[in-house]
Amino acid sequence: MDVAPRRVTREDLAGATAAALGSRRRLEGVARLAGGTTKGVYRLTMEDGATVIAYLWEESQNYWPQAPNENDVADPFSPGNSIDLFATAHSRLASLGLRVPDIYLLDRDRAYYPADIAILEDFPGEDLLAFWERDPAAAEPTLARLREGLAAMRDYRGRAPGKVSFVDAGGTPRWPTCEEAVLALGLRCVAEATERDRRIAGNRERLKDRLGELAAKVQRRSEYSVVHGELGLDHILVDADGNPVIIDIEDLMYFDVEWEHVHMQVRLGRDWAATVGVDDLDQDRLALYMLAQRLFLVAGPLRLLDGDFPDRAFMRSIIEHNLSHALALSHRSSAGLPTPP
Repeated sequence: MDVAPRRVTREDLAGATAAALGSRRRLEGVARLAGGTTKGVYRLTMEDGATVIAYLWEESQNYWPQAPNENDVADPFSPGNSIDLFATAHSRLASLGLRVPDIYLLDRDRAYYPADIAILEDFPGEDLLAFWERDPAAAEPTLARLREGLAAMRDYRGRAPGKVSFVDAGGTPRWPTCEEAVLALGLRCVAEATERDRRIAGNRERLKDRLGELAAKVQRRSEYSVVHGELGLDHILVDADGNPVIIDIEDLMYFDVEWEHVHMQVRLGRDWAATVGVDDLDQDRLALYMLAQRLFLVAGPLRLLDGDFPDRAFMRSIIEHNLSHALALSHRSSAGLPTPP
């Protein structure tokens, strides 16, 4: 595979920038931002110092080798990497009153660049995680508004589990319930990671049995909330008025709210309760989803390391951390022991 990402220059993006901001605004600098692995995320600086963000959905910007479910739109966990997923997610979140970056240009016709491109409002300060770690008291009003936004997402009902764009277009999900989708994801992650890590291979049957045991305890539910999919406080920016701004939204889906909160527990650990935690979550779903997410955070990074992702030590640390948690969870009895963060 080609080395990602290819170098993007000022000349490459000058036309799109002019279309987004007007011909009088001249693009001076282009810098790729850290963190994006599926699309190119660039900060564009104008001659007057103003900045915007460009998203490039281009294969050369994508570090990920192809996933087994790459093109399965009926799978809620298929890779969320398209301008259409972004646009639909943006509209849904905005309709619920959440702050998302303003869109200055959304070009599916590739009139200005040889791939789909969006140019968006920029928030160049620290993200909410850094803000909260630096000054918890000052960050609390922003966190309170985030909790209000999460409540609005939770209260909205989709008709079926799946990506928002797929469900809203009338699609039929591959699995009729969230727990079935998560069980299938967990089993797929075990199979995928078995090929790459001997420790998963040595515990394969135990992990599969534990996933099945946890799934069997989950009671059926037919309410599907709006869920970001991989929400962390580092995916929340802060605008000039202290409002939380949600980014990296292409995986937005209708799903169990417990999936969102398990991901936030994984990201925040014990700080989850003090920031975005809620009390009325289904414990059986949390147990199944915690194990599945730990396995997802092993299998995915292992596959990423098959490619040319540059920060390999960091990705290996994610694998080791989540692998140890997954193996610990697989050894827990069915006696109702609490699930650690």
